Amino acid sequence: MTRRSCAIYVVGIICAHLLIVGIGLVVAQVFRTLMHNRLKKEIVLVEGSRVFESWKKPPPPVYMEFFFFNVTNAKEFENGAKPKVTQVGPYTYSFFKAPMVSLWMSSLGSGFFTTRTVEELLWGYEDPLLARIATTSPDVEKVFGLMYKKNGSNNGEFVYHTGEQNYMDYGRVETWKGQSQLTFWTSDQSNSINGSDGSAFHPLLQKNERIYIFTPDLCRSIYMEFEKDVEVKGIPAYRFTPPRSVLASKEENEANTGFCVSPKECLGTGLLKVSPCRKGAPVVASFPHFYLAENKYVDAIEGMSPERIHHQTFLDLNPTTGVIVRANKRAQINILIEKISGFPKTRTLNETVFPVMFLNESVVIDDASAARVQKLLLIVTLVSNFPLIIVALGAIMLAVFLVLLVRARRQQNEVKRIVFTKALYAVSLLCCCFCFVCLIHPSVSLWVFISEHLYTPFISYLGQYHYKVPL
Repeated sequence: MTRRSCAIYVVGIICAHLLIVGIGLVVAQVFRTLMHNRLKKEIVLVEGSRVFESWKKPPPPVYMEFFFFNVTNAKEFENGAKPKVTQVGPYTYSFFKAPMVSLWMSSLGSGFFTTRTVEELLWGYEDPLLARIATTSPDVEKVFGLMYKKNGSNNGEFVYHTGEQNYMDYGRVETWKGQSQLTFWTSDQSNSINGSDGSAFHPLLQKNERIYIFTPDLCRSIYMEFEKDVEVKGIPAYRFTPPRSVLASKEENEANTGFCVSPKECLGTGLLKVSPCRKGAPVVASFPHFYLAENKYVDAIEGMSPERIHHQTFLDLNPTTGVIVRANKRAQINILIEKISGFPKTRTLNETVFPVMFLNESVVIDDASAARVQKLLLIVTLVSNFPLIIVALGAIMLAVFLVLLVRARRQQNEVKRIVFTKALYAVSLLCCCFCFVCLIHPSVSLWVFISEHLYTPFISYLGQYHYKVPL
């Protein structure tokens, strides 16, 4: 047997092995599974781990925008007219008896509306009425501010799951303020603490899963569902957003019955009365401009114009890593205005849910971080698709084999000698040697190279992109 014939046989054998092994690895998804298992193992919230410090101090800047509703017909509203409001902003930063309180309001000149600066409304001002009440009730705060004492504060102690036992538990809240269940609502389901606090999500996200977030501001857990595929600075992401059912009425979503402290305090779709965790204050939470709420709440206030693009809350998460690449938290604070016995001034009021202000808390991954994430995702893609490289090599070897075979047949039918190009044999033998190494050590040598030179920096960078969305 000539050297040329041996080369043809070797190329054919290598070609067959490459195609068989490559297709087998593609079907079994061996390298994809290895990469995913490594992700599950490495992404854990354990002190000293690569992601822990970055999780504690996330680098992306968070921007806060505050929008207020200015009442333009205060006197007419007090006399029973439909309220008219105009949106102003954004402004950006990083148990007494009723007649007694009514009398104090009159003596102090306190009405239903007050004119204050944005700084006072946000960060606090001393209210004359609250100051009078505080003299006999020390638990009453005489300073009022929508964000008073919240700047630089925390929402209480959280205990998290690390994800060591199950990657699906990564970042999941176990207890809040020492409790594994809430006590504000009337059912175990409503009092459940589910999901993360919005700062961490498990890797390998699926489109068909619900993402749960526990938010102290709403005194409950909410969930988000997949809406669409998006791309942020070249990074693929899934957009998750709260559906209408989250704040639906008990008639639309029976599971929300537990959020009705009493039949009277059970509002319609799009609203949540958070009085149980706000010392009984008539505070109502919603999305801005009553987005996803019943039309009656929108129609009751002149100046409301809900739009999805401006008022939707969403999270854009990279599905492979669970990293937040963009987020917008939008929430509105409302006051439930009702006729109150003992307050003569309330007799002419229209009972309504009155909007006070809403905030937009946003974050987008910075350019430098986005570039690093793109490189890391490229590594994941290459490793996961390595079997396709083997299949491609097999296809190349098949082409070489066919060329050699055709030339050999031609030579047999020709009288004159055909000189084979030595370079073709050299390339063939080189490919054979490389493919043989790949076949012998496809998972060992390659995985060692990836672990030492690619995967370690991947995990180091991964922990840097967690952003807390305190919904």
